[in-house]
Amino acid sequence: MAGWFVRRVRGRARRLGGDAGMTTSEYAVGTIAAVGFAGVLYKVVTSDAVSGTLQAVVERALDVPF
Repeated sequence: MAGWFVRRVRGRARRLGGDAGMTTSEYAVGTIAAVGFAGVLYKVVTSDAVSGTLQAVVERALDVPF
């Protein structure tokens, strides 16, 4: 009975698993999206407000008594 179940699951997996990965165009779109997100993130992190906040957090963490 277990062999029948395994064969059935393998058969369904073969029918459903036709696309194993991304195509070149999908890689290109994903790369462009990642670069765009990195650019926006860089601008946000290097802005005056975020930079000042991060500096304040680090200074406060270094001033914590042990």
